[in-house]
Amino acid sequence: MTEPTPSPTAPGGKPDPAPPGPEPVGPADTAQLPEADERDPGTGSGAEPSGRGPAAGSGAEGFEGDPTAWPPDEAFDATDLDDRGWTRRDLEAILLVADEPVPATVLAEVVGSRLSEVEELLVDLAGEYARDGRGFVLRMIAGGWRLYTHPGTRTAVEAFLRAGQQSRLTRAALETLAVIAYRQPVTRFQVAAVRGVNVDGVFRTLASRGLIQEVGTDPGPGQATLYGTTPAFLEQLGLNDLDQLPPIKDYLPEGVDLLDLQEQL
Repeated sequence: MTEPTPSPTAPGGKPDPAPPGPEPVGPADTAQLPEADERDPGTGSGAEPSGRGPAAGSGAEGFEGDPTAWPPDEAFDATDLDDRGWTRRDLEAILLVADEPVPATVLAEVVGSRLSEVEELLVDLAGEYARDGRGFVLRMIAGGWRLYTHPGTRTAVEAFLRAGQQSRLTRAALETLAVIAYRQPVTRFQVAAVRGVNVDGVFRTLASRGLIQEVGTDPGPGQATLYGTTPAFLEQLGLNDLDQLPPIKDYLPEGVDLLDLQEQL
């Protein structure tokens, strides 16, 4: 999940916000919402909800994105929202990809709305999720807002994560793990810069499988967390130490210069 970039412009062509008003707040902590998506953007599972999705070859091929996805993209574009609806939708989308609590002030700046309106919407969303008994909850913690799994789903979530331990790593996860192994200690930002995609979800997957761990903080601005591989990583590969990793030059595509690659790392 990526950190939102503040933007003073209201999305969706919304009018300029009015002056700020009063402010509500919300509560505490629980289990973190697991992000199991460790694929590169643009890929999908292609699975349809049982008994709901259109049959193969039913005409979904005309929509953008994955032609097997359901509902199709046009179903979302047809939705008519007012200004409050646009803001609410943008807030939910940001919270879904946020990997740490996001302050209401940041959210208000990103969506281009008044702070009081954003805080009111956040409280409304939190209450709605709780009343509807959703599998996720919205909570304010550490000065920001974030989605978490519902406390009552703990058994199901743990079972899912344990099952995932037995599945093979995706190509995205293997590529990320390779960058960490050869470049460690390394920050998430550095890995994302090499791969060209967001790696937050993949990092969580690798950490949950015990293949990477926090090894310190970068002394530079922001003091980002540094990551490295674990003894379990060496054990999985049958190695005694990192010096036994095969030379990376043996696996470079033809025409790729090792020195150029090292500069990127």
